[in-house]
Amino acid sequence: MGRQGGDECEAYTADTGRGAARTVVRALPAVLIAVGLAFDLMTPPSYTGSPFFSAAPLIAAPVSSLRGTVVTGVLASVAVLLLHLLNGTTWKVEALTELVTVMTVSGLAVLINRVVRRSGERLASARGIAEAAQRAVLPTPAERIAGLHVSARYEAAQADAFIGGDLYAVQDTPYGVRLAVGDVRGKGLEAVEAVAVVLGAFREAAETEPTLEGVAQRLERALTREGTRRDSLDSVEGFTTCVLGEIPMGAGVLRLVNRGHPEPLLLHADGRLAVLAPAEPALPLGMGELSAVWADRAQEWAFPVGATLLLYTDGLTEARDAAGDFYDPVARLSGRVFPGPGELLGALSGDVRRHTGGAATDDMALLALGRPGAGEPERRRTVPVVAP
Repeated sequence: MGRQGGDECEAYTADTGRGAARTVVRALPAVLIAVGLAFDLMTPPSYTGSPFFSAAPLIAAPVSSLRGTVVTGVLASVAVLLLHLLNGTTWKVEALTELVTVMTVSGLAVLINRVVRRSGERLASARGIAEAAQRAVLPTPAERIAGLHVSARYEAAQADAFIGGDLYAVQDTPYGVRLAVGDVRGKGLEAVEAVAVVLGAFREAAETEPTLEGVAQRLERALTREGTRRDSLDSVEGFTTCVLGEIPMGAGVLRLVNRGHPEPLLLHADGRLAVLAPAEPALPLGMGELSAVWADRAQEWAFPVGATLLLYTDGLTEARDAAGDFYDPVARLSGRVFPGPGELLGALSGDVRRHTGGAATDDMALLALGRPGAGEPERRRTVPVVAP
């Protein structure tokens, strides 16, 4: 089975397991009532199944609807009443105490259900707002841009967080396809503000600056200006690692300016992998005074037919397994061939989750661009996935 098929099978298995667990939890209140009835009927009168009847509505509260919680509470109360009628102990103090206890717990369960439901609605609203903000700040690029196959992913370390300090952008310009992948220092709203500044400056500069070095300097000035104007963007300690790229139309070359960011990878059609490391290290954006002595110089590499360019943030390389070992994309991707950028990012994302056990500690942005050959179909479906 190919890697993509394995990922789909694993996802299906995980979804099936979660569905089975939800079914068991939802059935548990009815099971508890049944166990309480059996316990009370099979034991002497001095023993009671009241704890089972009290637990049933409490368990139903967070997992069932309001109607389900009310029905569970009513059934539990009716079960207590019927048992005491059967035993002829209806008017004893102990019987009334048990009935009042179960009814009180059932009322509390209804209140708990309402609190949980309202919290869930607020969370859903907050998640919807976060998703809208992500689409506005980091829109999903088109699958085809100027003849290149494109795919991008943003994965937050926290399940309910949708955007942070990682960024990507790709657009067609008069100078070719230009792209950016970066990572803003810090988290939260300040990081999101800095992301918006960098992306806004990039989108404008990419259309007007004739050189990639000029684009880098425009981003540098934008961060410096905003750092001076806003207290939330720290003009002293704030910085953004970034890779800027340019792929001229039909030239078969790739130009990069790397400002302190993890090196991009170039995956060839035959499985070979090249690390696109800069000849000279450079400081991140936002450190203008210190980086003034290093002039930006774009480096050029061949971008052959069938190759795929992969750019990523350090959430990928800093992902650790249970033993504390970092994820190594070079070792994991060498010798592998993927049908296209989307399949590459899907397999990479799944591999990172397996490596970390789902316990990522940093956000991760991924951007992949593939250069198809002449006459090649929309997706390179005929290229096999080669397992490592």
